[in-house]
Amino acid sequence: MKHHLPSLDSLKVFESAARHLSFTLAAEELCISKSAVSYQVKKLEESLDCALFRRSVRQVYLTHSGQQLLQTAQRIFADLTDAMNQIQPGNSSHDVLVGATTYVASRWLSPRIASFCEKHPSVSILLHHAVNSGSFKLQDVDFAIRWTPIQGQISHSRLFELPMSLFPVCSQRLLERIGHPSSKRKWDRTQFSQAPMNSIPLLCEDRALDLWLAWYGEAGAKLDNPRRVITDANVRVQAAIDGQGWVLADELMRHELDNGLLVAPFKHQLQGYGYSIQSAPGRFTSQNALNLKHWLLDNV
Repeated sequence: MKHHLPSLDSLKVFESAARHLSFTLAAEELCISKSAVSYQVKKLEESLDCALFRRSVRQVYLTHSGQQLLQTAQRIFADLTDAMNQIQPGNSSHDVLVGATTYVASRWLSPRIASFCEKHPSVSILLHHAVNSGSFKLQDVDFAIRWTPIQGQISHSRLFELPMSLFPVCSQRLLERIGHPSSKRKWDRTQFSQAPMNSIPLLCEDRALDLWLAWYGEAGAKLDNPRRVITDANVRVQAAIDGQGWVLADELMRHELDNGLLVAPFKHQLQGYGYSIQSAPGRFTSQNALNLKHWLLDNV
């Protein structure tokens, strides 16, 4: 397929100059002269018929067009580097990059890939745990397992959905401490906002991801319980076991519930959320990564 793209050399020089906001530093990085950097940038601007930099006496700045092109160029160079690493023999060709929190990796993923690893001992599975951070990019991994609202639709980027309800749990001794020992009869959620329940901290990942009001379910309702942010889910579970507060649980906490480490006294459960297996559209995927994805989908 014929294309009308600028030269790769011009894009490479532009990316370096834009990243450093300096033609001098770009020249040093690429081992070329400063005039060569200026020439390649000028040639690129002429081919695009727009300015990519604003020049001052001592500094250059990116225009809006330059900012757009920098983001695209960096993404394309990253994809090219990843693809070349994947296809070069002996250069990470056996690695499969999976995005999953430590909570999901230990409670859901690890038991399911043990038999896969037995059949494919040469495949290295590398876990990327920061899937909930703002810097995480789906194109940096072969696929990711993430907590999301359930859409009920499968696509090229959303390979599978595993719905899971959410419900509050805490330790038995915490309930006994406030004089509310749990019974076989499930409680109504309106009791949650009443004393002494409303004094128990709510353990949550992040206020932006706080689903406590969604579970409580009344429009405009405010829970007066203090919030305690604990970003790591495994640490949140342990904090609940230690009696530090309530935590919203899913079925991945079944071990703690079955063994009495945590109790779930309320009957209401929040629906519409769960885990999905996702991959970045257009990302080069090795045969090993495809094999692992198919294995997981077949064994969910």
